[in-house]
Amino acid sequence: MQTADVLKLLEAESDERGIAHWDNLGERRGGLRSFGIGLTKLRKLAKQIGRDRELAQELWRTDVYDARIIALLIDDPKQITCEQAEQQVDQLHSGMLAHVFSSCDATLAKTPFAIDLADQWIRHGDRARRGSGYGLLYETSKFSAKRAPSDEFFLEHVALIAQTFNDQPEGVRMAMGLALMGIGKRNAVLNEAALNVAQTVGPIEFTSASGTCEPFDVARHLTTERLRTKLGILNNNDSTLYNATL
Repeated sequence: MQTADVLKLLEAESDERGIAHWDNLGERRGGLRSFGIGLTKLRKLAKQIGRDRELAQELWRTDVYDARIIALLIDDPKQITCEQAEQQVDQLHSGMLAHVFSSCDATLAKTPFAIDLADQWIRHGDRARRGSGYGLLYETSKFSAKRAPSDEFFLEHVALIAQTFNDQPEGVRMAMGLALMGIGKRNAVLNEAALNVAQTVGPIEFTSASGTCEPFDVARHLTTERLRTKLGILNNNDSTLYNATL
């Protein structure tokens, strides 16, 4: 496929309701236009197109949000470089792009330098990098034991979230919440640490184009009976913390 072919495909899948939501984003559109296509549909289209490094780079240079999402989804993680990641993070323009760039099963998280990049960006003065860093931290929290960083690494970042949460802008707070949720699902020790922070900060308020989203309650995600049973917390008769959250 060529860039023109992808744009025609996106135009054919355009959604008027999605376009209206996009228009409601105002400045958060970052100068990009959109065909209003949802992420689920964009993932299907990306799968249909397949991995294509050259096409991904061409699509990223367009002013179409949907095309840039496709670019992120079809890029080759084996060929993505740190230099490319640094260039793209400066060109995100909107929080919508940032979400797919660094989390939501991001291709960037499949690179061999994802863990190091997350650690660097989380501590960066640029908020786009901080938000993306926490997005990558969420993705690393889903890694297998063989590939994931140590519990100490995750505990260090849970502590950093606790120390800096209130000083962050909305987008970074949401990414922090996502990271807490992912970390807290790994094991009982990390669950307790993440839950303590989640309960302290409370449900995370955020704005959306539709205006219908409820605050992101991380603690609720970390106290489900199914999760805590899976982590062996209830089976070990350690139900005090769980009951305290109900």
